Amino acid sequence: MADLIAKALIAFALLAPLLLCSHASSDVPFIVANKKASLNRLKSGAERVSVTIDIYNQGTSTAYDVILTDDSWPSDAFDVITGSTSKSWERLDAGGILSHTFELEAKTKGVFSGEPAVIKFRVPTKAALQEAYSTPILPLDVLADRPPEKKFEWAKRLLAKYGSLISVISIIVMFIYLVATPSKSSSKGSKKKR
Repeated sequence: MADLIAKALIAFALLAPLLLCSHASSDVPFIVANKKASLNRLKSGAERVSVTIDIYNQGTSTAYDVILTDDSWPSDAFDVITGSTSKSWERLDAGGILSHTFELEAKTKGVFSGEPAVIKFRVPTKAALQEAYSTPILPLDVLADRPPEKKFEWAKRLLAKYGSLISVISIIVMFIYLVATPSKSSSKGSKKKR
């Protein structure tokens, strides 16, 4: 009896990878989507949210009738400035990428956590639309109070960004100065020989 169970387990262990490989290599699209959001404070004090959603087809076949919907931005908290929160494409080929960007303006102050966007697509072998979800975004602190910028903050940023270039230019200027100006020892030596 134990021998029969052992043989059945061995047979299953040998056949399972074959079944899994044949299922994994089937000809279907595999949609992966990444949602990113960034804040931009305007001079007027308003704050804009720029949202980009990249959709990748990592599968082995084309996805058709691709529809992106991002309804996670409530109209009482955000106004759509450019673009739209939904978009559709005819197809997304295997290994292809689609990207959609829109911009919102915040109406209210507070922390906002956006939900994943929904991507619906059609597979030729199935009648029903398939669904995929994007990554969620990190919480955004919209219209948060920021400390005022200090007077010489721009100089610190400039030095941090171009510090090595400033050092190189300073060394070159010092070298040119030392080469171009006569030294006192060489002028004294020429007077003594006369």
